[in-house]
Amino acid sequence: MTNAASQLPTVKLIINGEFVESSSREWRDIINPATQEVIARVPFATPDEINAAVSAAKEAFTTWRKAPIGTRARIFLKYQQLIRENMKELAAILTAEQGKTLPDAEGDIFRGLEVVEHAANIGNLQMGELANNVAGGVDTYTLLQPIGVCAGITPFNFPAMIPLWMFPMAIACGNTFVLKPSEQDPMVTMRLVELALQAGIPPGVLNVIHGGEQAVNAICDHPDIKAISFVGSTKVGTHVYHRGTLAGKRVQCMMGAKNHAVILPDANKQQTINSLVGATFGAAGQRCMAVSVALLVGDAKDWIADLVSTAKTLKVNAGTEPGTDVGPVISCAAYDRVATMIERGIAEGAKLELDGRNPKVPGYEKGNFIGPTIFSGVKPGMTIYDQEIFGPVLCLATVATLQEGIAMINANPNGNGTAIFTQSGAAARVFQEEIDIGQVGINVPIPVPVPLFSFTGSRASKLGDLGPYGKQVITFYTQTKTITQRWFDDSTLSAGVNTTIALK
Repeated sequence: MTNAASQLPTVKLIINGEFVESSSREWRDIINPATQEVIARVPFATPDEINAAVSAAKEAFTTWRKAPIGTRARIFLKYQQLIRENMKELAAILTAEQGKTLPDAEGDIFRGLEVVEHAANIGNLQMGELANNVAGGVDTYTLLQPIGVCAGITPFNFPAMIPLWMFPMAIACGNTFVLKPSEQDPMVTMRLVELALQAGIPPGVLNVIHGGEQAVNAICDHPDIKAISFVGSTKVGTHVYHRGTLAGKRVQCMMGAKNHAVILPDANKQQTINSLVGATFGAAGQRCMAVSVALLVGDAKDWIADLVSTAKTLKVNAGTEPGTDVGPVISCAAYDRVATMIERGIAEGAKLELDGRNPKVPGYEKGNFIGPTIFSGVKPGMTIYDQEIFGPVLCLATVATLQEGIAMINANPNGNGTAIFTQSGAAARVFQEEIDIGQVGINVPIPVPVPLFSFTGSRASKLGDLGPYGKQVITFYTQTKTITQRWFDDSTLSAGVNTTIALK
């Protein structure tokens, strides 16, 4: 380790309620994407450290699983209060390591906070069912019981929201948890975990490890981990799902996307354009629910010039600068990938309506900045259409009818989200019924549901049957136990042996 590196802050592990300095020899720099400044170093946890985290969670489960519902709920009531009190600090950490604008960083945290609030309502969510007197003197009822040690693997693009989708619901259900944040921006996640411990989560109930492929594989293989929740790329998510399920675990994987918006010519023009521009270029396009393709139906093709002019008004700058709309992408590698995709779009025949490459950002010349970029004439088979760009790039395609647009979307393998913009209720109803996508917006560009409902991405965007929050996740994080009981008194004693299967 160089002297300069030794002076940098180090991200700790959390094992059994304690912040632990890793003994790993493998470390990664955490880099501010707007400046290239190294702001901290994160370890890749050793196998022994990973095993210690899982062991702590396994031991804590023996007592936490018996914690009363009220005890669990009150912890998350306290936790949501602490998140609110520390919102500005959390947003500043997030922006420094991830690059989002400060308002968008607060939005990232807030959408996670909604799930924390939902977890505080666990008393109404983790309820079984009862059928009285299903046979003579026989009652049947169900219990929703925790399953054990659960694990979460989270991505770089939402380092606050996605961890908060995972561990609060798992822990509120009575499980214990091992979290592996993204190694690119783990600092805000660590601060959120610190606040969770401060809110009263007992030692061992929530543990944190760091790492890359080896840590992911260790989570998939460890026999004491019963369930895995993953959000990230399709490549890694597919690996996690198959490796984890082969090891006998429950696995849910939210993965890549190619989200389309259908624009009918009767839509409110300026509102639609504003919605598209915001949904495409916010967070520098690094959202799994970003609108990356707009299908212009009929005369809506005439809106391209207005789309471009609106996109040009967005301010590209560091996330800490007031008025910034588009911050940097996460890394130099991400910058190179997006720039390469833009070059391929040009080479494959799409028309570059707005070129966001090499924007001038005074004072941040080393930042990973790409401005809003728009292609028209995009068709299936082009790289920019077929692959997820994960950057501030909007692909425009023209179709003659709504039905042609629906067919084009349904032919795409991904199914995370879609939207339609129209003033026609009839068209919207046809769209919501015929589209084969898990989450549908009607004049809403990013239809991510509130936690009262479940995140319902589909097809190649999702592996596993149950979503990461809402009612579905209660099923994911609990085991249904069905109990059939009969109590006898002297008046109901059996007259003899009954060898039939029926209850009488």
